[in-house]
Amino acid sequence: MSGGLVTAAYIVAAILFICSLAGLSKHETSKQGNTFGISGMAIALIATIFGPDSGNVAWILLAMVIGGAIGIRLAKKVEMTEMPELVAILHSFVGLAAVLVGINSYIDHAPGLPDVMENIHLSEVFIGIFIGAVTFTGSLVAFGKLCGKISSRPLMLPHRHKLNLLALIVSFLLLLWFVNTDSTGAQVFALLVMIVIALAFGWHLVASIGGADMPVVVSMLNSYSGWAAAAAGFMLSNDLLIVTGALVGSSGAILSYIMCKAMNRSFISVIAGGFGTDTRIDSTSEEVGEHREITAEETAEVLKASSSVIITPGYGMAVAQAQYPVAEITDKLRARGINVRFGIHPVAGRLPGHMNVLLAEAKVPYDVVLEMDEINDDFSDTDTVLVIGANDTVNPAALEDPHSPIAGMPVLEVWKAQNVIVFKRSMNTGYAGVQNPLFFKDNTQMLFGDAKASVEGILKAL
Repeated sequence: MSGGLVTAAYIVAAILFICSLAGLSKHETSKQGNTFGISGMAIALIATIFGPDSGNVAWILLAMVIGGAIGIRLAKKVEMTEMPELVAILHSFVGLAAVLVGINSYIDHAPGLPDVMENIHLSEVFIGIFIGAVTFTGSLVAFGKLCGKISSRPLMLPHRHKLNLLALIVSFLLLLWFVNTDSTGAQVFALLVMIVIALAFGWHLVASIGGADMPVVVSMLNSYSGWAAAAAGFMLSNDLLIVTGALVGSSGAILSYIMCKAMNRSFISVIAGGFGTDTRIDSTSEEVGEHREITAEETAEVLKASSSVIITPGYGMAVAQAQYPVAEITDKLRARGINVRFGIHPVAGRLPGHMNVLLAEAKVPYDVVLEMDEINDDFSDTDTVLVIGANDTVNPAALEDPHSPIAGMPVLEVWKAQNVIVFKRSMNTGYAGVQNPLFFKDNTQMLFGDAKASVEGILKAL
C-alpha cells in the first residue's frame, strides 16, 4: 500500500472517529456512533499494517489475534456493573503502552539529527513517558477503588498538594537536564528517576480523590489516556494516532469539565488530587433518626394511587440487574395512565451515562429518561418517587451540611415529593461513605432487599 493511500485512509478514519463522537452524544444515534468508530479503527489498522513503513507483519497479526481474543472474552464476560473498572484498567494499558513506546523511541531513534530536532524528539519522549506513567498508576488506583480493593475515601497525606507540586517541579528540571546533557548515562538516569516520580505522582493524584468524585476521575483518566496516545503518535510520527489521541484527550477533558460543573466541583481542584476538599468526615455514617419500612405489596398500592411517578436509579440497580423489571413496571404504570419518568443524576453509577445505557438496554423509551436539570423542579408536584439503588445522588446533606464530603454537589431533590420509597439492601452508607438523612424523613419509607427481587415483587402485585 502506497504512502498516499495510507494518508487517504487515515483521513477517512479520522472523519469516522469524529462522526463516532457525534453519534455517541445522543441515545438515538449511539449505535451508529459505535459503528462509525469500529469502521474507522478497522480502516486505520489495515492501512497501518499494510503501509510502506510497517515491518514484521506476522508478529503484528499474531499480537492482534491474541489481543482480539482477550477483548472478545472480556466483552462477553464483563457485566455492565463492572464496566467502570474495565474502562479504568484499559486506560492503564494505554498509559503503559505510551511508556513502552517512549522508551523504545529513545533507544531506537535515528542518530545524527540536527540539534533542534534532537531536542524536540527528546522532549516528546520525556513528556510522553511522563503522561503515560501518570495514566498507568492513576488508572490502577481508580480500578482498585471502583472494584472495592482500595478504600473509596480520599488519601490525606500531610502537605499532599506541596508534594504534587514538588513532583512536577522536579520532573521539569529533569526534563531540562535530559534534553541538554550529552551524556547517555545522565539521560538514562534522568529518565528512570522521572518514571519513578511519575508513577508515584499518578498513584497519589487519584488516591487523593474521594469516591464521590470517581466518575469524574474515570473521564479525566480517559483524557489522560488520549494525550498519552497523542504523545505516542508524535514519537512514532503517526498522524492518525496524534489526531485520535487529541480527540480522546479533548473530549475526555470536556466531559470531565461538564461533570465537575454538574457536581459543583472545581475542575482544577479535582484533577489536582482533590485540592480544596478537606471536609469533616466524622460521624457522617451515624444514623440520624428512625426509618420506616414498607413491603413490595404496599409499594404497589402506593403506585396505583399515584398519578405521577419518578424513578431515580443508581448503582444498586445496576448491581442487581433490576433494569428489566423496572422497565416492565414502567410499562404497566403508563398503561394505567400514570405519568412515569426517570431522573438521572450526571454521576449516577460509576461511569458517565451508566444508568442511561442500562435503561436503553431494557428498552425504556428515551423520552421519559430526563437529566437532573430537566426534572429537579418537578419533584414537588410528584406523588411518588422510587429511589432504586441510589444514595449519594439523592442525599440532602449535599445541600444542608456545609461540612459534608459531598457538600455543594447538586442532587436529585426527591424528598420534595409526597412519597419517597427507597430500595436498599441495608442502612449502610453509599460509595462516598456518608449517611443519608433522606432515609429518616417523614415522607420516606425503606424497601429492604435485593432491588431486582423487590421490583419483581411490586410487578407481581401490580
